[in-house]
Amino acid sequence: MPLSLSRSDAGFDLTSGLLRAEHFQMAYATNDMDSARTLFRDRLGIREFRRVEGENPSGGYVEAELAWVGTIMYELISASGPGSEIYVGRLPAGEGFQLRHHHLGYLVQNLAQWEAVTKEAERNGWAIPYRNSNSMMQSCFVNVPELDHYLEYLFPVQAGIDFFENVPRF
Repeated sequence: MPLSLSRSDAGFDLTSGLLRAEHFQMAYATNDMDSARTLFRDRLGIREFRRVEGENPSGGYVEAELAWVGTIMYELISASGPGSEIYVGRLPAGEGFQLRHHHLGYLVQNLAQWEAVTKEAERNGWAIPYRNSNSMMQSCFVNVPELDHYLEYLFPVQAGIDFFENVPRF
């Protein structure tokens, strides 16, 4: 019989703090997507990713690779050109392969939770340096400097849920 942890319900109450949402994603930024994918495939066991790529709202280019492992979705991100700073700005300068933790992703269930993200960030004096809205979801990054990574909040419509459901699973 497989081991299982008994866990309490987090309450998913963003008015009580920004970590009180459904954590489902761990993301890493890189300057070399091929090397990152090779690391995750050959040494960390994620054999297949779903690629998403295209222009960002500022005109630069962003690519992401996504894969589920259990209840966590792993995301690899690379970007270049205008608007790429939010994705790769924390990578060390210099030559060679770089990979750094970028954000934890949280699923927002309803409009009240979505509004609470902004209110909690403002209440704590944390910036929201990136916001996006597209046909699949609304999203934003909250910068919590003490954590040295972003917190991303995603409020999907059904098309976004369907997209997440079609990411490879391991």
